[in-house]
Amino acid sequence: MLELKRVNAGYGRAHVLFDLDLQLNAGEVMALLGRNGAGKSTTLKTAMGLLEAVSGDIIFRNESIKNLPPYQISRLGLGYVPEDRRIFTELTVTENLEAGRRRPRAGAPCWTPGKLYELFPNLGRMRQRPGGSMSGGEQQMLAIARTLMGNPSMVLLDEPFEGLAPVIVNAIAASIRELKREGLTVLLCEQNLRYARRVADRACIMEKGRLRYEGTMATLAADPGLRERYLSV
Repeated sequence: MLELKRVNAGYGRAHVLFDLDLQLNAGEVMALLGRNGAGKSTTLKTAMGLLEAVSGDIIFRNESIKNLPPYQISRLGLGYVPEDRRIFTELTVTENLEAGRRRPRAGAPCWTPGKLYELFPNLGRMRQRPGGSMSGGEQQMLAIARTLMGNPSMVLLDEPFEGLAPVIVNAIAASIRELKREGLTVLLCEQNLRYARRVADRACIMEKGRLRYEGTMATLAADPGLRERYLSV
């Protein structure tokens, strides 16, 4: 579904990603783990075209998307939920969802407001509430739902659990598992291994812009030395 081949990227003179190789298969949920500053968010931004890849290639559904503008990448079926959510705060929940609506896409789950209200019951109870008057967790649900209205084949989620109450974490984790059952591919950027274990099939660990581990979540969970080396604070 998505492959990064020896990708290098950064911000000005700051080189952040170094020959990064990453591959996701259709229908799987992968957690991209690492400490602050490891390059996780930069990886997602580069894949989405928000940051230029200096070299290497990015393949999405057998097509190179390297350095395409984000709107073109979105039209190809890659969705992105940024860490800061970026919902339309003056629009209602319903209006936010309509802003993300696109036609059904072949080979991808088809989402409607009604189906999303079933996935996120909290949103269904506040359809006319402005986004700016919602809690952080509710805004996170809305950001994910709005992206799904574009009927993507794959979604990039940047730190979806950060700063949320446990009850909201549970709800979003359940929604990600449901997305997998629907056949959606998900790349999840996350620092908290405990949260990632609840939803991901496979894990990659980054350190200083390089990939240090790739394998099953079960293997990572069973290796305390690996977790101590790359994930402990």
